[in-house]
Amino acid sequence: MANSLYALFDAIARARDEAELRRRFMDGVGEHFGVQRWGISFLNQHSGIAEIDVRGVPNVSAFLERYETVGRAVDPVLRYVALRHAPAHEEMVLPSGGWKQCELYQRCCSYYDHEHIMTGPIVGGGRLIGTVNFARVGDIPAFGAEEIANLGALCLHLSASLATLQVRAIELNSPLASSLTPRELQIAQLVARGLTNAEIGAALWITQNSVKQALKRMFRKLNVGSRTEMIARL
Repeated sequence: MANSLYALFDAIARARDEAELRRRFMDGVGEHFGVQRWGISFLNQHSGIAEIDVRGVPNVSAFLERYETVGRAVDPVLRYVALRHAPAHEEMVLPSGGWKQCELYQRCCSYYDHEHIMTGPIVGGGRLIGTVNFARVGDIPAFGAEEIANLGALCLHLSASLATLQVRAIELNSPLASSLTPRELQIAQLVARGLTNAEIGAALWITQNSVKQALKRMFRKLNVGSRTEMIARL
């Protein structure tokens, strides 16, 4: 792999918590993709962006405000990534010459000299839970097929490491977990990741009603009355 990402894969895999995972990614990723600006964001299912870290963008607060106000809704690359859970850059999703004519460039990216952009998915529980975002400024060439492939591999490692950390957090911080069966622990871990009963059933190949009945048993064991209270105790 040109400009090998294996050291970054290893660094991500050895992260002890989500904060360290983000830090290791942000500190090591820029050099591998020849970008001047990069970021990582995690999404909240109900309110949009939950956490974001950006490097290299001047006056980053103004940029984020502009993107959230006039850019996100018309971002064709993000739309592609959200639909397919696959990485993309602007030349993949727009017709030739379409980038500088599109609303995202004219209303947002042109203000910050973002001549080329690329976005990759972070996924969990069957849905998009975050994105990796790159921008090149000036006369640097556009992103190509090799960089798309490398970003796909990187997002795979990020998604897997994040899932491992989320599961590990429950296992390491749950003295009450010994009262739950292995299947109940699986369900609790998926609840903690924000999955619905239907999504949990699909992930574990059981019916939605089986999930509902299991949660009732778990509530009794833990003496709680809701999913939120259960996860807080665990």
